[in-house]
Amino acid sequence: MSPLKTDQLKCGELELDPSCIKVFSGNANPNLSRDVAQIIGHPLGELIITRFADGELRCSIDESIRGADVFIIQPTCKPVNDTLMELLILCDAFKRASARRIVPIIPYFGYARQDKKVRPREPITAKLVANMISHAGADRIFAIDLHAGQLQGFFDIPVDHLPGQPLIAEYLMNKGVQGKGVTVVSPDVGGVERATILAERLGSELAIVAKRRPEPGKVKVVEVIGDIEGQTCVLIDDMIDSGGTFVAAANELAWRGAKEIYGCATHPVLSGDAIRRIEDSPIRELIVTDTIPIAPEHKIPKMTQLSVALVCAEAIVRIHQNDSVSGMFDAMW
Repeated sequence: MSPLKTDQLKCGELELDPSCIKVFSGNANPNLSRDVAQIIGHPLGELIITRFADGELRCSIDESIRGADVFIIQPTCKPVNDTLMELLILCDAFKRASARRIVPIIPYFGYARQDKKVRPREPITAKLVANMISHAGADRIFAIDLHAGQLQGFFDIPVDHLPGQPLIAEYLMNKGVQGKGVTVVSPDVGGVERATILAERLGSELAIVAKRRPEPGKVKVVEVIGDIEGQTCVLIDDMIDSGGTFVAAANELAWRGAKEIYGCATHPVLSGDAIRRIEDSPIRELIVTDTIPIAPEHKIPKMTQLSVALVCAEAIVRIHQNDSVSGMFDAMW
């Protein structure tokens, strides 16, 4: 199956049988869900999610899904416990309603950072969450830019995983940010693989920021490995949470003579003072995607948000048609 274009997916040109494929949206990112449904050419499924007086979630499916492939678009973003519980309840409801397959579309997978024991007597919460989703009834998972690739092995069901770099790379190349005058920078040692892939795509140099944490919530840059002076620098990470690591790296690059700095991240978590930190930083433009919805008050002029709707729509079509999802990666690159 060749890569899909938006106009190919609209108006039912793919002739997807609406009785065989159903797309539902949780409350985490309804705008993304509506965009995906519009691209595919099918309306979102009829679903009501309410709460009891004590806060318990209640779900009601208002149409038959017997024998259908059901896709649930639900990133487990803030408030992560609510969105995760909502996803689990939906999976269970669809399983008991005799869906043929249940496929959560999870653009952002919460709890992904808790993927190992750093100290004794700590949980591996990412594995716990993976088990919960599997046992709730999911038959397959689609995710974008997991915090670590090994998270795919935490699930006992197939996981289709796509990185966020292709969307970001395409945007940067259209701006002319590529070639030897550009250095792609990983803000920490753990993100070197992600930065390497983007650097190869842009035909650019690679640099790494080595840091340490002298105390919780504090970041100290130890060294920058690579050529920075006079370069256009592209900081790349999978997510921006508090912005501390990202902004500390940007400040260090500016101090070392970077010509201009672009910040790129797939998931705009943006907790606490992240927006203020980014506004006050030397980052010229922050490029993120809509895997997580951004509150209107957090949208600042230097922020650009790219849509993953077409990626999610194509993944849904490929999974429904038992086509290769990994082929999307080859086509995008």
